[in-house]
Amino acid sequence: MTTATAISHRTIQTNGINMHIAEAGEGPLVLLLHGFPELWYSWRHQLPALAAAGYHAVAPDVRGYGGTDAPQPIEAYSMKNMVADAVGVLDALGEQTAVVAGHDWGAPMAWNCAITYADRFRAVIGMSVPFLPRGPIPPMQLFRQVFANQFFYILYFQDPGVAEKELEADVRKSMRTFLYSASGDVPPPEANFWQKPKDSTFLFRLPDPGHNLPSWLTEDDLDEFVGEFERTGYRGGLNRYRNMDRDWEDSAELAGAKVRQPAMFITGERDGVRSFTPPPEQMREHVPDLREIIVVPGAGHWIQQERPAEVNEAMLKFLGSM
Repeated sequence: MTTATAISHRTIQTNGINMHIAEAGEGPLVLLLHGFPELWYSWRHQLPALAAAGYHAVAPDVRGYGGTDAPQPIEAYSMKNMVADAVGVLDALGEQTAVVAGHDWGAPMAWNCAITYADRFRAVIGMSVPFLPRGPIPPMQLFRQVFANQFFYILYFQDPGVAEKELEADVRKSMRTFLYSASGDVPPPEANFWQKPKDSTFLFRLPDPGHNLPSWLTEDDLDEFVGEFERTGYRGGLNRYRNMDRDWEDSAELAGAKVRQPAMFITGERDGVRSFTPPPEQMREHVPDLREIIVVPGAGHWIQQERPAEVNEAMLKFLGSM
């Protein structure tokens, strides 16, 4: 890796917390927001590629993860706080505007950055999770109706301590199993092990690859995730799920809001999120400048890790078009 694309690390202050960021390059700011259960490291392939193309790429550990503060109260992980953290990164770096990209939970953060602080975020790239307009009822009420007779992980994550106990019993196994099971490398029909009895645990039936990791995930990569989650636990990340009804209550003024900035959406053909979210084409009503929808054949949920070349190419093409 050349000096121009080397990844450096530092801690900044934003929205009342200390946030660890990884960054590379100089130029227009591109903010990269990760999801669950991930870290800045999920963007390890994008940081040098964006830097080499003339951008300042910044990937924080979002609140609750890695080297960033993890406040104790559940409500500290509301979407309002996550978005305020992101805006605070721009302030800390002395930047007026940025392009924001997000994967998994980072995608709703990115979409909400765009609609809440339209003057600060000039474009948005969503990965895995499409823009979802505010629904007519609280999310947990909807999920309890839709998944009345089967397990659904978001409902399982609601009770503090339950998922933590399961996932933290053996962090290496839980991380390895989760990353593999949601990837495009699981032999079809991969959906079968997600469809399980209502009283199941999260890891029940999920295949553990052991040392037979997929090609995109090395033992060194796994060590990066495991080392941090053994230290911090999963609570910070899980608290994001426990704010979904609070977010709904907090966002009445955003009902009907549109993402008016240039936007792009990238997902994997075999991403399980597609099974319970609307087709991405439906976003066009709410994201009128949605310039491209990319579905990567054979890829699963961890799109920027599984298919870095395709994701980097798509991101750079989109960034270069503005």
